[in-house]
Amino acid sequence: MVPTQPIASSAEADGVDRRTVLESLFLAGAALLVAGRADATPDAGAQGEKVVLKQDLPDVALKGWQLTALDLTYAPGQSDKPHKHPGFVFGFVIDGEVKFQVDGGKETTYKAGQMFYEPPGGVHRVSANASATRTCRFLALIFADKTSPLTTPAE
Repeated sequence: MVPTQPIASSAEADGVDRRTVLESLFLAGAALLVAGRADATPDAGAQGEKVVLKQDLPDVALKGWQLTALDLTYAPGQSDKPHKHPGFVFGFVIDGEVKFQVDGGKETTYKAGQMFYEPPGGVHRVSANASATRTCRFLALIFADKTSPLTTPAE
């Protein structure tokens, strides 16, 4: 078990950059997933590391926000109806393949070990298992105001 330390309620007042805190939380969660994959083989590097995703973050205040991590499994051929999230979302495909599209972007298929990003309020038009014969599983990390519902139907 990794020891944890509480994060001050006003990170900026304590000299802690909120982006650094978010990146650290996210990378720790992703590292746990990758470490748990028996078939994960990182690219050669000085420390066996590889960058899976590098994403600029929206300029948002995080007061009253929380991180919700959802472990999602889609049955073969399963898909969700168009929806949106109040904050930003990072997804990490654990097993199988996920089809994904947010308004303004192209439909993309992500495979195990790959990640995707959704901007705050972006309409998620396609979220589906790319296979008709295998399940797929992914981790969705949703950063959002804790008073808002995590998912709402698209308008």
